[in-house]
Amino acid sequence: MKPLPQICVAPMMDWTDRHCRYFHRLIAPHVRLYTEMVTTGALLHGDRDRFLRFSEEEKPVVLQLGGSEASALASCAKMGEDYGYDEINLNCGCPSDRVQSGAFGACLMEEPARVGEIVSAMQGAVKIPVSVKCRVAIDEHEDYPFLETFIKAVSAAGCQNFVIHARKAWLKGLSPKENRDVPPLRYDVVEKIRQEFPSLHIVVNGGIRTVQDAAEKLALFDGIMIGREAYQNPFFLSEIERRFFKNENPLPRESVIEEMIRYAAAQQKAFGTPVKSVTRHMTGLFQGEKGARKWRQALSTLPHEDGAGPDVLRRALEATQNPLYCAIAS
Repeated sequence: MKPLPQICVAPMMDWTDRHCRYFHRLIAPHVRLYTEMVTTGALLHGDRDRFLRFSEEEKPVVLQLGGSEASALASCAKMGEDYGYDEINLNCGCPSDRVQSGAFGACLMEEPARVGEIVSAMQGAVKIPVSVKCRVAIDEHEDYPFLETFIKAVSAAGCQNFVIHARKAWLKGLSPKENRDVPPLRYDVVEKIRQEFPSLHIVVNGGIRTVQDAAEKLALFDGIMIGREAYQNPFFLSEIERRFFKNENPLPRESVIEEMIRYAAAQQKAFGTPVKSVTRHMTGLFQGEKGARKWRQALSTLPHEDGAGPDVLRRALEATQNPLYCAIAS
């Protein structure tokens, strides 16, 4: 039997928190989910339970770490394994100023030997897989030679799993938002790496917005990672389920909403989680459908009212005048 493809939802700062991942898991039972990047400082000196806590239903889920010190990253990788994560991923792709000031993220790509040492230390601390997420290059470096040098050094240190964002990162001159759009996509560079290093597991990230995009990239690489489309149009993941995992009965929107009502109530009771912390990830649920604008408007106001509870999701659905409301309210 042909193995199932590896399809992932990208780690996205301020987006893919545990509430978002629970929501995505309801829509797509088979995709691989990632945390936001968590820094070593947050885990070693902050409230680690707040950063690492997740629901068992989210699995398989990958913890992405940000840092530059091998011993600190090894300690945090062990924390992640102890919490039950399925994989640890090292961020070597984030171009933000905050990350650069800490000498990690994309700027680590200029130090492939150091990344190799870090990965080796992390692998020595855990029994679960360790992977690296990177860009094709940074700044003025020529894409392919730079990436080849990086992959060669890090794989020689023992890393077999890479997620490659097929865009260069400009650390000076472009904002993080611009770095997601302005540099051109270079799938050809990632494909060449795939050919040169056939024993490595290569997942490609960047610009995948349709099922056809996904199919084309899965024909070339070991897996794909979907970013903004999964967040802004989350029911796209339902199409992914049908096409690539042969799931003919993914949950309909009304069932997803009903489950999220129960989830929000449980989170509110257990942790005092404001309902807006859950519903903010759901604004794109009706993207492209009738009533989408009213749904977004309702979720931008109702959860922020004093005393708002999980029932705001039913009120939001009613506000769309969507026929699904009849099914969920009855």
